[in-house]
Amino acid sequence: MENRRLLLLSTLFLFSHPSLLVTHGQLLPIVSRCTNSGDRDIYIVHVKMPNNTKLLGSKAREKYYKSFLPPPIAPGQHRLVFSYNHAINGFAARLSEDEVKAMESMEGFVHAYRDREFSLHTTHSPDFLGLHPDRCFWKDSNLGQGVIIGVLDTGIIPSHPSFMDSGMPLPPSKWKGICDFDVNVCNNKLIGARGFSTGCRDSPADHDGHGTHTASIAAGSFVHGAAVLGHAKGTSAGMAPKAYLAIYKVCYETCLGSNILAGIDQAIADGVDVLSISIGSQPEPFYDDSMAIGTLAAVAKGIFVSSSAGNAGPRESSVENDAPWVLTVGASTMDRTIRATVKLGSGVEINGETMYQPENFPTIQLPLVYPGARGISRAKTCSEGSLDGINVRGKIVLCETGGSNTSIEKGAVVKKAGAVAMILVNLAQEMFTPEASAHVIPAAHVSYAAATKIRSYVKSSRTPTAAILFQGTWYGSPPSPTVAAFSGRGPSMINNGILKPDIIGPGVNIVAAWPSAVGPNPRNDSISTFNVLSGTSTAAPHLAGIAALLKVSHPDWSPAAIKSAIMTSSGTLNSDGKLIADETLKTTNYFSAGAGHVNPSKANDPGLIYDLTADDYIAYLCGLGYTDRQVSAIARSQIDCSSLMPVTAEELNYPTFLVSIGADSQKTVTRVVKNVGEANEAYSMQVDAPEGVEVTVYPDKLAFSAINQTAVYDVYFTTGDTNDRVGMVSEGQLRWVSGKHVVRSPISVNFI
Repeated sequence: MENRRLLLLSTLFLFSHPSLLVTHGQLLPIVSRCTNSGDRDIYIVHVKMPNNTKLLGSKAREKYYKSFLPPPIAPGQHRLVFSYNHAINGFAARLSEDEVKAMESMEGFVHAYRDREFSLHTTHSPDFLGLHPDRCFWKDSNLGQGVIIGVLDTGIIPSHPSFMDSGMPLPPSKWKGICDFDVNVCNNKLIGARGFSTGCRDSPADHDGHGTHTASIAAGSFVHGAAVLGHAKGTSAGMAPKAYLAIYKVCYETCLGSNILAGIDQAIADGVDVLSISIGSQPEPFYDDSMAIGTLAAVAKGIFVSSSAGNAGPRESSVENDAPWVLTVGASTMDRTIRATVKLGSGVEINGETMYQPENFPTIQLPLVYPGARGISRAKTCSEGSLDGINVRGKIVLCETGGSNTSIEKGAVVKKAGAVAMILVNLAQEMFTPEASAHVIPAAHVSYAAATKIRSYVKSSRTPTAAILFQGTWYGSPPSPTVAAFSGRGPSMINNGILKPDIIGPGVNIVAAWPSAVGPNPRNDSISTFNVLSGTSTAAPHLAGIAALLKVSHPDWSPAAIKSAIMTSSGTLNSDGKLIADETLKTTNYFSAGAGHVNPSKANDPGLIYDLTADDYIAYLCGLGYTDRQVSAIARSQIDCSSLMPVTAEELNYPTFLVSIGADSQKTVTRVVKNVGEANEAYSMQVDAPEGVEVTVYPDKLAFSAINQTAVYDVYFTTGDTNDRVGMVSEGQLRWVSGKHVVRSPISVNFI
């Protein structure tokens, strides 16, 4: 969903000289430059570590890994790509399918799979989320000071003021990372940066912009006077402005799973506290998913992981990064619009958005052209060359979203053809989620409903005209938040019963740091440049920063406890006091919004939490029906599922409930809660049962006499004749309510 501009490489060369590497038991790329691998693909190989050898050193581990490999492909062509120390017991190597097959018979081999590609998935958002420097949660958490946030993305441009270290103390003693820029580039804010590119040592400089943007959302310093093309003005700040940043560039031309695994491996070794990952792919079984495997290793070390839900919504089951040990974050809108009003020749006015609003643009009616009226799809989306032969000079051109080019690229095509402006219209699936991009031509991006009106007008008029009236930044309208159209939707097709996404957070029209100037006449004469992007990739770092704040306030909380606090305290109402809507402006469901919209201040005091350990996730993996070998590959140790007590996804101690049940049936699900509120606090149960099922909770009252005391309760689901509901989903919720806290858990029932 994100419109990203190509950057002039010359602006980045200042940061491309790596310093000397210093090892602290860290993963290092095996080769210093890339070589042609011939017909070999990269495979990620999991192995069993010898019982009689303590392979603590990276060199000894690498030597053991190499014992599995065939001879070199050719002189100078190395097979070993990455030697992993923490994320998995194993390595990435260049191998053929036959060579992997032969390796399977070797003692110590566990599992292997072919490497695959993953895809890349704020001046106002802190205020929108109720974060203010002088009071409440931001003040109590000291703005995240002391916490290290690791960002896996496209790298960073360290010279941006969002990464200046004014007032920042030295990094904590546990920090073991390095800065692979020039020696003076990193500071007490940006404390580390590394690049991982198919076994090559590479610069972590951001040639894309995406990584710089996400890093500043998570933990950017305060920058006054931030704006994009003069709009959305304010003070830019990340969610945790005083947290440290550690950057792991894992995306170059592509985002390979082996690079991602290497970045996670290094982050664990370096000592990060939180990981923000705005990268994903179509879900695979967890034993073949580098992201899932690596993040479980991180969570087992106490590292919180915030990951994006993907941008393939609103399609059902489009959610990505759906492992239960990570926080899966969907995207929502805020109450700010950068308004551009389209006034048709008929007098109808339609509000849209754009960041580029030239002051001298004429407000008179101009000829309106719809190149797609002839039914040519490339012309509908204003693809490169599609306007050749069409007279658009001096006119406003109507373009549809979609196709092979971004919204900004569409504007470039329109501008090249001689038009003076563009009206960008949503497709049906995008409905009411326009984006305020930094266009290269005067433009207005409008909803699908508006598109229908405009097309109807063009069809009915012999000489259609329109004007675009630029109105700047507006706050408080429309009702917000809503779920963004592109935000990945559940149910998950992989995790077998865990409700995903977990949460939604700001992810539409997010202003954050950018490496260079944007718009129609970019000038790189300012070091304070910002851009506006939309996508779940901008939502995930919001939650990573919030998790960092919670780490400061509650240093003893596990990743699962932090996730529980975020989910059970989330909101379900918009600014008008009505239930949160989706892109259709109709009430959303749990497969769109997860538990609800994040509320940072309430997450700081959730009352009760649902906790989980790495062992609980191993039992869950056994409950998925995975083989011992498959679970062992994920767990980094030998697992015998028959010796454990496998749990179904329904039984995992998760803050939400997703239950499948047939007619005339009863099912019991158990949960354990821990008191993190008042020492003496009593709760009563309130249930809004999903339609078609009776829900009973026992006990229906919980009384605590100490902090960290736990209590167990059972939830009984009972159905009658529900044969007419087979294949349907019904939703409800349960709430533990005390005088001070409301601990809410969504319930989703699938009738089978």
